[in-house]
Amino acid sequence: MKQVVRKGLKTILVDEVPTPAVIPHHVLIQTAYSLISSGTETSSIHRENLVQVAAQKPDQVRKIWSAFKEHGPVRTIAEVRAKLEEYSVLGYAGAGIVAEKHNTVTNGFEVGDRVAYGGEGTGHGEWILATRHFVAKVPDEVSLEDASFATLGSIALNSVRTAGVEIGEVVAVLGLGLVGQLISQLVAQQGGTVIGIDLKQDRLELAQQLGAAHVLQADSYLREAVSALTGGRGVDCVIVAAAAKSPGPCQQALEICRERGRIVVVGAVELNFPWEAMYLKEIQLLMSRAYGPGCYDSAYEKQGRDYPIAQVRWTAQRNMQEFLRLLAAGRVRVHPLISHEFALEDADQAYETIIDPARRSLAVVLRYPAPRSEESPSCPPASRKIEIRPADVQAGELRVALIGAGNLGRWAHLPILQKLPNVKLHAVYSKNGARGKNYALRFGASYCCSDLDVILNDPAVDVLVIATRNQEHCPQAMAGLVAGKHVFVEKPMAVTEEECRLLYHAAQESGKHFTVGFNRRFAPFYVRMKQQLLRRVGPAVINCRVNSPGISGSYWMADPAIGGAIVGEACHFVDLMYWLLEAEPVTVAAYSLPTGKDDPIGENNLTATFQFADGSVGNLTYCTVGSKTSGGERVEVFAPGLGVVSEDFKHLTVLKGTRHSWSKWFPKKGYHDQLEQFITGIRKGTRPAVTALDGARATIGCLRMMEAARSREPRDLRLQEILL
Repeated sequence: MKQVVRKGLKTILVDEVPTPAVIPHHVLIQTAYSLISSGTETSSIHRENLVQVAAQKPDQVRKIWSAFKEHGPVRTIAEVRAKLEEYSVLGYAGAGIVAEKHNTVTNGFEVGDRVAYGGEGTGHGEWILATRHFVAKVPDEVSLEDASFATLGSIALNSVRTAGVEIGEVVAVLGLGLVGQLISQLVAQQGGTVIGIDLKQDRLELAQQLGAAHVLQADSYLREAVSALTGGRGVDCVIVAAAAKSPGPCQQALEICRERGRIVVVGAVELNFPWEAMYLKEIQLLMSRAYGPGCYDSAYEKQGRDYPIAQVRWTAQRNMQEFLRLLAAGRVRVHPLISHEFALEDADQAYETIIDPARRSLAVVLRYPAPRSEESPSCPPASRKIEIRPADVQAGELRVALIGAGNLGRWAHLPILQKLPNVKLHAVYSKNGARGKNYALRFGASYCCSDLDVILNDPAVDVLVIATRNQEHCPQAMAGLVAGKHVFVEKPMAVTEEECRLLYHAAQESGKHFTVGFNRRFAPFYVRMKQQLLRRVGPAVINCRVNSPGISGSYWMADPAIGGAIVGEACHFVDLMYWLLEAEPVTVAAYSLPTGKDDPIGENNLTATFQFADGSVGNLTYCTVGSKTSGGERVEVFAPGLGVVSEDFKHLTVLKGTRHSWSKWFPKKGYHDQLEQFITGIRKGTRPAVTALDGARATIGCLRMMEAARSREPRDLRLQEILL
């Protein structure tokens, strides 16, 4: 399908990418119109040089510095250069016809329904995959072109609800761009008196035509003008819908707001208020977040869990539905806001129009070839596979497919595969078509696809490298083994004990090579640590302390429903302790922080003690509440006459009569050596160093560790009995 992407920092392209495949709780929509959100989208298009961009985005500079310390200069420079060619999806608002739905969408939508859609990453494309809770049916009275405003309308509506506007209140709308124009109309519908404020005369005139009682220039006389209109009181509420890199709009809002008034911030502005003025006026400062409740909640967005209407009356979806109802009733008008319309193929001209102030653009709409009005959608095209280049198959070459185009793939797996002899990246699978194509172009794959079956049914693919989200590992690995592929799956191998049993037996029966990404076994300092422990003369005490503050809040890996940080990351250390000691864990006891909280998530913060078959004991402390400046991981092992300590892959100390220490500038994590050993093993027919049994042991150890923390009782870990 054709989709609008930003290439690098500034170039807008319409390129062919794989059509998305339907996933749980989502529907596939054939787009009729999409609306460019001028503020949000153009803020990511940079015409400046790299130095100027870096000055404007210090957070990105910090990320680059963190990557430099983590991966070293060569990989970091390669990634920064790649950013200049990388595809990014733009857009999050449009309307069209439901073409396909997942069987988990049991009510609310049918194929052929006219709908509006929203959601970050949906983009401007011929076919859009949208979560069911960011989709709303379009009333018959509303055209699909007008319906494309539903997402921005819900943003405006949520801000008015946040403001709590009452009949008779005077509300200033500061910034009359697209969202500001919608807010002005909605405030008037709520019974408020609107004062529209902007720098541009044409936008002031349009706001007045659409119902604003008064309009004013945002100049140095603004406070006096507002005072004259309000009898010296000031406005009851200011809704800041401007976008600015300075605190000017917020400080203007404070100046014109009455005592004990309200300021609601919608636009991206710098929040910098004089404390004394805020204090003396006793101003309420409120933030309006996106479409409404449900935004940024993965359970709502991705898992299809709605909020009960008795507890949350106006969710993101209900705001979209209400805005469409207001459109149908003629109480809100959007067609006068459309300043320009372009065909999809001319998207680059659309963005040029928005960026050029001389064009005086407001709402810019993209038009798609089909469908129109009541026409039924055509069947989804068979374009879930995009050919990049002809396959060049060499004798004796192993052909690899990457499953999941995430950060680990581009930072570790793909650069390593490029260096291994007689190994070829043949295909890339990703639900995100633009990202999959970007990886395929960059790393030389023959094709990319959005349907895993394309790769499973491809006889040219020998090996799967699975680097998707944790809950997808087991079903994708099972499918790969059944299809006759060798499988390298990132940890964790599975997220439940039943999945461990299924995958363990499938790997045993397949006759294919199967391994799990426990790279620490191959990291140089951990290898040296084990060499020291092989000479121990008695049981050992091992202590692993891990600090992962990034795995918290709404980050998907923090979700305890899929194992959270413990199954997802602590599994590394259950495996590491077993490997270092060469002894099976037999029992585990654990305690965690209080559970049932959004943050800190108690299930992700625990201390566990393991007993091993040789009499050794191990302690694992895993937390997500620590400082980001603290060390990430520290592993200490003590045995008779021996102490060994490793920290963050960069430091190793051996205490055995005398002290010996080694350090590295940059961490060596073992990714290369593990992947190389796996590929070599396929060629030579030798068993992988990490097996399905190892993957099962680590996951089950983590699951029972969490059970022990819940029950406050030790749990048995005798693996062979569990896997029968």
